[in-house]
Amino acid sequence: MGHRVAEASPTKRTTIYDLAKIAGTSASAVSAVLNGNWKKRRISEKLAERIQKLAVEQGYSVNMQASALRRERSRIIGMIVPKYDNRYFGSIAERFEIMARDRGLFPIITCTQRDPELEVQAARAMLSYQVETIIATGATDPDRISEICTAAGVRSFNLDLPGSRAPSVISDNFEGARRLTEEVLRRNMRRFGATEPLIFVGGRGSDNNTTERIRGFRAAHEAMGIAVRDDCILPCGYAAEKAEQALQRLYDVAPDHPRGMFVNSTISLEGVLRWIKTSQPDLLQTAAIGCFDWDPVAQLLSDNILMVRQDVPTMLDQLWSLVAADQIAPVLIKVPPISAGLV
Repeated sequence: MGHRVAEASPTKRTTIYDLAKIAGTSASAVSAVLNGNWKKRRISEKLAERIQKLAVEQGYSVNMQASALRRERSRIIGMIVPKYDNRYFGSIAERFEIMARDRGLFPIITCTQRDPELEVQAARAMLSYQVETIIATGATDPDRISEICTAAGVRSFNLDLPGSRAPSVISDNFEGARRLTEEVLRRNMRRFGATEPLIFVGGRGSDNNTTERIRGFRAAHEAMGIAVRDDCILPCGYAAEKAEQALQRLYDVAPDHPRGMFVNSTISLEGVLRWIKTSQPDLLQTAAIGCFDWDPVAQLLSDNILMVRQDVPTMLDQLWSLVAADQIAPVLIKVPPISAGLV
């Protein structure tokens, strides 16, 4: 039977003693969990998760300055990344490691496969090793990670995808997409002599980056007086096979679909190129394709593949500036793609 929680006064702050009473455990156990020491105390993972959840629900937050004074600094910094299978996230992870070591920190990096539950598990595991900071890169639910970190008195930052509870550094997705779309449209207009719209393929309609890129995609069409075909906007996910399947479905029901494309990542581009090879082998000789990401091998395949390169060095410089400044309040920094556009 659960414990009944008395309604607290609006001015009363939740303490570890309150959490201990609700959780049916000791204050020292609560303190160990919130400070990331629960494994050393041999506290069960089930109880640790329950205490962390209660801390978020009750609005409990650790005084970060006091917490830092109470415990020895670990000099460990954690990063969560969604994938290793493209140059963008690979370059973020590699450069982050170098920059962390240059600052006397030991980096821990883990890949969570865009799985929100794996992200939470990774954050909690890092906290158990007393990381000083967690960087959530491309996280599906960055605010959940921030809540877990705040409850443990650990700072968190978001990279690539923004959140509302921690500082965030991302690419300027709207402007990069707008410029890329305009250039692809111009090239195809010169080739076809007609104002044909583009297909948008890849990404998730629920994430900020895809939403902003679709907004930039639409804005470029509108500025050039070209109507967007809603059936040709395909935020089918990032996996290559999903892009390939989405294009095949479109072709099956709309054989007059546009020839030019905006592809939302190099991972999706792999699926697009597979589809072109099997279904439209001459397309790359006639139509331009834009990709919001960069891969040197893909760019060498055809002069008709145009790419936006996200500025990883500047994004990480901005991130480390926030870390060094002890930034806690949510801010959003947008970094333009290199040369504000195409490479």
